[in-house]
Amino acid sequence: MEPAAVPTWLVVVTGGGVVGASFLFTSLLTDRGPMHAVAGARARPTSPRGLAGGLARAGRRAFQLVGLLALLAVLVAGLVGPLTPTANLAVLLVWAGWWAGYTMTVYLAADTWPAVNPWRTLAGLLPSPDREYPARLGAWPSVVGLLGLVWLEVTSPVTDEPRFLAALVLGYTAVTLAGAATFGREAWFGAVDPVSRVFRWYGKLAPVRRTDDGLELVVPGAALVETRPDRDDSAFVVALLWATTFDGLVSTPPWAAVAGPLVEAGVPSALLSLVALAAGFGLFYAALVAASRRSRRTADTYVTAGHLRRTLAPSLVPIAAGYHLAHYLGYFLGLAPALLVALANPLGGAGTPPTLLLPEWFGALRLSFIVLGHLAAVGVAHVVAFETFPGRLQPIRSQFPFIVIMIAYTVTSMWIVTQPYVEPV
Repeated sequence: MEPAAVPTWLVVVTGGGVVGASFLFTSLLTDRGPMHAVAGARARPTSPRGLAGGLARAGRRAFQLVGLLALLAVLVAGLVGPLTPTANLAVLLVWAGWWAGYTMTVYLAADTWPAVNPWRTLAGLLPSPDREYPARLGAWPSVVGLLGLVWLEVTSPVTDEPRFLAALVLGYTAVTLAGAATFGREAWFGAVDPVSRVFRWYGKLAPVRRTDDGLELVVPGAALVETRPDRDDSAFVVALLWATTFDGLVSTPPWAAVAGPLVEAGVPSALLSLVALAAGFGLFYAALVAASRRSRRTADTYVTAGHLRRTLAPSLVPIAAGYHLAHYLGYFLGLAPALLVALANPLGGAGTPPTLLLPEWFGALRLSFIVLGHLAAVGVAHVVAFETFPGRLQPIRSQFPFIVIMIAYTVTSMWIVTQPYVEPV
């Protein structure tokens, strides 16, 4: 006798209930001492300073070399490799190896992107400019850039056509190096480049981080508690969360049911995706703004809503990471055999690329990643609230509106993951 299938609505509601219950549980923890002790716990490997410095320099050079070789491999394989996407090294390396697999290492282990980033390495060879980056722009160029990259992924053949992917990488390289040459490497990769900002935020979840004294082990997410974002960082965090959500949304039957008739009626698919992408980001960001204003009232504080929005926005990063893990782990594992074959024969592609068929129980594992991400978000928000407000009741009351939108994000994410995959319209 086969077990009865669990209704989707029950799975989704249960996930939201778990997040709400976790808030009630964390509300019992009001002693600042243990919270600060846990958030600030760290351990440094003991090694001679000279040896540690030498290993760090050697490791950085190795990462730089890997990044440059990967960029070269993507360009060469994309331009002259096989046209079959699951046999082409460029497609597999960018989407399965880098955006899926490597990104997971950034939030699960350590942020190595500053060293791996081939464009940053190449930009270091350029002369230093004398033009300053306009401070009034803040993080908004990176927000637009991230949403633009997601739009290209959804609407263009960048995931299926190696030649188009190579052309896009060349264009991205030209824009990035020109920007770094104009405003300087630190300004460009610190404020403008969306990929660098994605990895920087994900890296704040990692248990290993690099300091002036070397590597240290910290509680995952501790850097999010310590972060004091700039005024526009909250917009980028929302863009990061929405970008991953939208990437999954366009592959669901409900999206196909809405978008399909519109496309058949003559609405360009690319325009429809652009409007939906912008509208969704606006809705997510408006929810954060509304929660910040409501939090100011529930906490009965003179702290501005803008300050609350900037302070509590980092707690959304674990949600984005949990959904990324749920969305891409199966994709990475499924294409890992094909990636290994392509690495062994970069310009080959003969025969049917091997793939890994995942077991049915993997779906439940994906749902657990989403729930764990939201639980981590609740914990980060709780510690940040107690660092922001005095007393015991005020920090808890300030979190009420944010818990509501976290539950809404949980329900949305779990609903998307439980939907069957359909080809985007």
